[in-house]
Amino acid sequence: MPILEVKNLTVRYGNLTIVDNVSFSLEQGRWLMIIGPNGAGKSTIAKAITQGVDYTGQVLWEGMDIKQMKPTEIAKRIGVLTQSHLMGYSFTVEEVVRLGRYSYAPGIFSPRDDQDIEQVEAALEKTGLAKLRNQSILTLSGGELQRTFLAQIFAQDPLLLLLDEPTNHLDLLYQKQVLGLIRDWIRTTGRTVVSVVHDLSLAKAYGTDALLINKGKLVTVGAIEEVLTRENLHAVYDMDVNDWMCSLLGQWQG
Repeated sequence: MPILEVKNLTVRYGNLTIVDNVSFSLEQGRWLMIIGPNGAGKSTIAKAITQGVDYTGQVLWEGMDIKQMKPTEIAKRIGVLTQSHLMGYSFTVEEVVRLGRYSYAPGIFSPRDDQDIEQVEAALEKTGLAKLRNQSILTLSGGELQRTFLAQIFAQDPLLLLLDEPTNHLDLLYQKQVLGLIRDWIRTTGRTVVSVVHDLSLAKAYGTDALLINKGKLVTVGAIEEVLTRENLHAVYDMDVNDWMCSLLGQWQG
């Protein structure tokens, strides 16, 4: 049984259809890249999975309609990492990471148990943030801040991680760090990831599967090499993406 199954997903804002009858499924341990031009409906699909927008159709978690699940149960299964974070508070790195364990607490004032402590410590170590644990998040660089929220996700320990352009504003080094950490997480835990991406090179480098969407409609979905073909990309982007990417990368040869 797929860990995630989306059936006939449709999202409308008034008379405007943003996502039109999209269906796909995802097995455990895979990394699905949702790709397409601006305004294609990529982020809207992600929001529907996390119940952030109204939709028709079904989003199923291991066969169960996610609309029937409590928010705390969804939080134990799905984590979300976005490209930006509103920083209006001076929490420390460790305090932000500990928030990832919120859905496991029996009550708002419940003390932390051993598993909470172990998960937070492991997340700090995995992301290289142990030495920054007492530092205010207001003093962090963009890469350190994104790693902090990634550590929060690792502490949350969801079965599926949903990424909405998580490295879009980061320098190349930080992109490599964040995506490398996520790939290692998949390999060591068997977890599953869904990413909304614009960068086709990153999609091809890290994804196992891809969903190509254009103007709200599903073009194709499947293994990454079967989706990112010259013909499929030309039909969606109205240009020879393969030649364009090869010409850009060719400048770095020699």
